[in-house]
Amino acid sequence: MNVRAQLSMVFHLDKCIGCHTCSLACKNLWTDRPGTEYMWWNNVETKPGTGYPTLYEDQQQYRGGWELEDGKLKLRLAARATELANLAFNPRLPSLDDYYEPWTYSYRDLFDAPQGAEQPVARPVSMINGRDMEIEAGPNWDDDLGGSNIYAANDPNLKKLTPQEQQDFFGLQQLVYFYLPRICNHCLNPSCVAACPSGAIYKRGEDGIVLVSQEKCQGWRMCVSGCPYKKVYFNYETGKAEKCILCYPRLESGYAPACFHTCPGRIRYLGVVLYDADRIHEVASLPDAELVEGQKSLLLDPDDPAVIAEAKRNGIDDKTIDAAQRSPTYKYVRRWNLALPLHPEWRTLPMLFYVPPLLPVLATVPSGAYELASDFFTSLESVRLPIRYMASLFSAGDEEKIVAVYRKLMAARMTLRAESVGDVSEATAAEARDTAGMTRAEVQEIYHLTSIADERERYVIPPFLREQAISMLEDPQEAQQHRGAGLVQIGKRGL
Repeated sequence: MNVRAQLSMVFHLDKCIGCHTCSLACKNLWTDRPGTEYMWWNNVETKPGTGYPTLYEDQQQYRGGWELEDGKLKLRLAARATELANLAFNPRLPSLDDYYEPWTYSYRDLFDAPQGAEQPVARPVSMINGRDMEIEAGPNWDDDLGGSNIYAANDPNLKKLTPQEQQDFFGLQQLVYFYLPRICNHCLNPSCVAACPSGAIYKRGEDGIVLVSQEKCQGWRMCVSGCPYKKVYFNYETGKAEKCILCYPRLESGYAPACFHTCPGRIRYLGVVLYDADRIHEVASLPDAELVEGQKSLLLDPDDPAVIAEAKRNGIDDKTIDAAQRSPTYKYVRRWNLALPLHPEWRTLPMLFYVPPLLPVLATVPSGAYELASDFFTSLESVRLPIRYMASLFSAGDEEKIVAVYRKLMAARMTLRAESVGDVSEATAAEARDTAGMTRAEVQEIYHLTSIADERERYVIPPFLREQAISMLEDPQEAQQHRGAGLVQIGKRGL
């Protein structure tokens, strides 16, 4: 057992209101520079939908992540030797149109317009070449358009549904959508790291954050192709790759990342987990049906004396172990089994988990009033977003995993309604808890962390102890004078 520490996250989708505050906080802080106009390290997608960049989930096109070939784990993209042969032309890259062409407006046309009978107009202007343009797409162009025959109909996950299910899905009274916020998953088995020919992308040993060395990056963009989530971007001004850094300067100061801190819905949770690094390859090589449970099994019990002893032997500080014991991520993923990874079949072992949205059930309209199905559990068979669709997103097609999560969510909701509203009987709530395998105490814990927990409980940030991490490689006193502010010189495109 090789115990390591990893920062991990949970997003509770039932609480996301799609306000994009997280995206704007990240944009203003990290990607307001020339060459980054089209980058959204944090974005919020409407599902069903094509996402950002468009159709990034179609790995037949982009070949991101890992696959099993004759029982062996290999990059979908290609071996590094083949990558080098494709440097001049890489067909697995999304184009700018797949993101969107960033624009501004010719405000000078308003400020300097002469007096006249017509209202002056600020035309959209491309931020790439400065020419007039027609706006055709944006980072959240399909916002709130779930169920449309343009965006939702082209969602790759809908291919798992039968023709009849797809036809029913697009019925007028069936339309429904939810929001899916995304950042870099800071995976345990990152394919972007494996795909980089220059070794510029690396995973920090002390916290698992995946970063790009601006000094080593040669701008070959194989990392963009290799990441199945398309969360690595190319800065066309500097010729370097960039990506979400999980706001590690904020974390090192004890503050939550900007997108976490500004979230009005309080859907985001962050904590450290302990995992067994020796089993990463083994778990990533499991069959699709076993990937979710395999990834969960990687996360070790921080209260187990054997795990604590091995963690200390590996140099993990007592304060980090204490943070792991209070981690909200561990509670959602392992203790309560409510959070699942996004597309585990890509085998990157993402460290961002999602609590699926509680699905709306079908309604009847007698006398003009909507009435929901009376039996919440049987309503799982008639929800407006099919279980198979959710399984395609969060459990590699395993519908039982999704059903088990929804049984827990419904049992918790019914228990609280029985206590506070009284429209559900205690006997019904008790039956729901028994069916879901939950206790009343567990329901109260879930309710507390989901609804009323403060920042100290939602963001359990361990002290980073950077001086100890640096001392393993060099003298902290020598590193202190030139490492605190990052690059002294701005990266420039090579000849």
